[in-house]
Amino acid sequence: MKKIISGIQPSGILHIGNYFGAIQQFIKFQEENDCLFFVADYHALTSSTDADALRKNTRDVVLDYLALGVDPAKASIFIQSHVPEHTELMWILSNLTPMALLERGHSFKDKSARGISSNTGLFTYPVLMAADILMYDVDMVPVGKDQKQHLEMTRDIATKFNEKYTEIFKLPEPMIVESTAVVPGVDGAKMSKSYGNTIDMFASKKILKKQVMSIVTDSTPLEDPKDPDNNVTTLYKLFATPEKLEEMKEKFRAGNYGYGHAKKELLEAVLEHFAEARTRREELVANPEYVDKILAEGAKKAQAIAKAKMVEVKKAVGLI
Repeated sequence: MKKIISGIQPSGILHIGNYFGAIQQFIKFQEENDCLFFVADYHALTSSTDADALRKNTRDVVLDYLALGVDPAKASIFIQSHVPEHTELMWILSNLTPMALLERGHSFKDKSARGISSNTGLFTYPVLMAADILMYDVDMVPVGKDQKQHLEMTRDIATKFNEKYTEIFKLPEPMIVESTAVVPGVDGAKMSKSYGNTIDMFASKKILKKQVMSIVTDSTPLEDPKDPDNNVTTLYKLFATPEKLEEMKEKFRAGNYGYGHAKKELLEAVLEHFAEARTRREELVANPEYVDKILAEGAKKAQAIAKAKMVEVKKAVGLI
């Protein structure tokens, strides 16, 4: 059995890119591994200054996880700020982390290159991420390709601490599922809230239809054959059997089949795939006490581990 941890920033209701790129794997991992899944609300403060929105978005992520099948009987689910040892460990690790290491961080470099002002939180983001991971002696961390560098930084920070003091931190390995690492958005680019190109599985049917119908396609006339490998079929592949996918592609090759027809089929497939989860989410919204209990239990389990680890760390550095 492996110990696995993953955190997600609360940026609102999750989209199908989050599901196929991460959550679908989490549901499988929890069957045979010791999993910790947390909502990274401390991390969200690097870009969020709306307190009400942060509270709502944090709750939404928890509801989405539970509705999609993350099982509190099999995995610990908690909110990052409910375990304050994360920021305590971050400060200790910050004193061993070279500035040069953080200056190489993608998020910081990208914003700086575009002339966008960045805050200290964004600069030190990788140190908090390191604390999130190293606190729990995990074996594996599911990450997207864009987060792999941060995990490498985590390993660098852990190595530096272990060499300076004593062997306390385990070096985690990245886990990237190549087949679904990047899910395209309605414009063909990586699906992301920040790009405004998402398909949100828990949106109302009206909004979901609008999102699907906005998928970018070319202007080939209805009667003409079309390239079967287009933005619609790329997304349809996530939901359809190989036979169904090939059937749609054949329609495109034959002509007299428009992108609008394909988008309607995709919309039906999305609604069918998430029908049970959408119903479960409504039930969870109506039972807030149950959700609160899950979060309290998850935080209690996580903090028990975190407190023990912080005793080791504090003894090593001379705080106790």
